[in-house]
Amino acid sequence: MARPARILAFSGSARRESLNRRFLAAAVEATRAAGCEVTVADLNELVLPLYHGDLEDSGGMPPNAVRLVGLIASHDGLLIASPEYNSMPTPLLKNTLDWCSRAEPNPFEGKVAAVLSASPGPFGGVRSLQLAQQLLLKLGCHVVPGQCVLPQAAQAFDAQGLLTSTRAKESVKALAGRLAETARRIAG
Repeated sequence: MARPARILAFSGSARRESLNRRFLAAAVEATRAAGCEVTVADLNELVLPLYHGDLEDSGGMPPNAVRLVGLIASHDGLLIASPEYNSMPTPLLKNTLDWCSRAEPNPFEGKVAAVLSASPGPFGGVRSLQLAQQLLLKLGCHVVPGQCVLPQAAQAFDAQGLLTSTRAKESVKALAGRLAETARRIAG
């Protein structure tokens, strides 16, 4: 029997009470239920300086970027929560991907990636999600199609932090299933 696909999950939000971290937690559980091994990385524990080419030239990649690259390389796929700030992915997410993209070889090449987004507004972070998907495609990932978004996310969780909407749960389960299936096919 083939080994389970290994997925690295992280959120582009560092806030303790982040809606995207909560939404990611639901997706992590659904991805595990779909048969994958999931590692959750907390970007609060992998702090990176703002990407700057001169900084890279003078000191190389920061140790936390090297750690992240190692995590990405050791997994078959990525599960990323992409919060939306001003209709764009967060600076934290973009900076993290920028630093990791500087590694040789490219750790993203051939990885499967699924993106989800939650927002307190009516669009659920769909603009950020689409831009994050485009960036991951450019970096060489096979992006799982679909839009797993959570509008009105501030009202979407119960007191234990669990999703209350059946529709949202089904969307997360579908994304997790597509991620697991694609990762298994690519990992062989």
